[in-house]
Formats: sequence, C-alpha cells, structure tokens
Amino acid sequence: MKETQIALQLYTLRNETERDFVGTLEKVAKLGYKGVEFAGYGGLTAADLKQTLDYLGLKATSSHVALTLLESDLGQVIDYQQAIGNRHIVCPFLPPERRTKESYFELVPILNEIGRKCAEAGITFSYHNHDFELEAFDDGRKPLQFLLDETNPLWVKAELDIYWLSKVGESPVQWLEKYAGRTPLLHIKDMTTDEEKFFAELGTGGVDLNSVLNQAENANVEWYIVEQDQTRRTPLESIEISMKYLKKRMKQEQGI
Repeated sequence: MKETQIALQLYTLRNETERDFVGTLEKVAKLGYKGVEFAGYGGLTAADLKQTLDYLGLKATSSHVALTLLESDLGQVIDYQQAIGNRHIVCPFLPPERRTKESYFELVPILNEIGRKCAEAGITFSYHNHDFELEAFDDGRKPLQFLLDETNPLWVKAELDIYWLSKVGESPVQWLEKYAGRTPLLHIKDMTTDEEKFFAELGTGGVDLNSVLNQAENANVEWYIVEQDQTRRTPLESIEISMKYLKKRMKQEQGI
C-alpha cells in the first residue's frame, strides 16, 4: 500500500460536511488522506468541486450513487464524475424491497447495462456490499457471489467491505483471492471483539488487517478507503486514529 492510495469515504463525516463541506475536506487533507469517496457533493457544481479538490491536493477516488439515480439519469451522473476527475462509480446499497431472490436475478442485466455505459465513458462501475448480500439463497449461493458471478467482469467490479464480510463470519482474504483483479476499491474497517461487533478504528479491533492488506496488494486494489459508519469518538478523531495506523504500517513495510 502506498500513501497515495489511501482515501476516506465522506459518509463518515456526514454531519461535518453538512455544516461545512469545503472546510471538512480541508481537514481530511490535513490528516494525510489523498483521496475522498463521495456520498454527496455539498451542493457544489462539478467545476467548483474540482477546483476545491485541486487546491487541497485531493483526488476524487470514487462516488457512491444511489441505484435509482444510476437507472434514471446515468448520463448526468457520468458527466459530473468526468468533470471532477473521478474514474469510479459505486452502487452503494439496495433498498429492502430489492433484496429478494427474484430481484437479484432482475438486477444482473441492470448492473451490466450501467457498467457497460460507464466503461464506454472510461469509468469503472462497482457494487458495494453490506451483510444482507451474504445471507444465502436456498441453494446455498450468497447474493453477493451470485451478482459477481453472473455479471460481466469487464463491466461490473466489486468494492468489498471487510467489516460486513467479517461480521457474518466471511473471510475478506478469500473474497479478495476469488475476485482478484476485480476489486479496484476496498473499504477497510475494523470490528470490536465483543458480542456487539461494533465498528472500530483501524488497529483497535479484531480483524486481521495485515492479511487483508497483503492480499489486497496481490489483488491490485487501487484505493484503500477508510470508512467508519459509526463511532463512539468524534468522527474526526476516528479517522485520525485509522490514518495513524496506516502510516505506522507503511513505515514498518519500509523498514523505517
């Protein structure tokens, strides 16, 4: 992992960005993050956001875009991403009514079509998992596996989330091995070791981060994205702890 590959999912700072979007981006940059994954744009035009990112030395790593918007207005979504210099669009979530087995079957051609149009525009399209895609069908196959196996690997990639995989007893390393070369983005998180299995800052929980990060290198992950869905600290304290862990690990890798 290189320092230039570390980004932050801005959902972590959703309350802070709501109060001061640009000021929050500035704080993220000062902590050493090199990229940001968007979950909204603070009402900024693409031109204003690109100017802000350039000024702060941040990259537009990726954008989480609701499936309904991808289905209804993909052209506008792509135009905005191209204008801010972003090459990754992610489907972040499925509403409950679209989590039936029949809905997953219907979703395959939809994801393929979105991915094809993104690819034509020079943008990679990925699907981001939670835990509900890991509840097996009656034939034993998990929805996440089904979606990745049935969609075109050239058009639909995976943004694996190691917290949600770990929470249900899945091995993030095995998923990275199985879909190596198809995981350009990785959500890196930790998890408490108690029964609650709460979100934890990197290095403070029980996830075998070293094994995950080593395998991620082999899987050609482009961006390691820190996300803290919830925290018992302030979100800024949380992302600082995670960044300090990653910087320490990089120094160890370099023998410093």
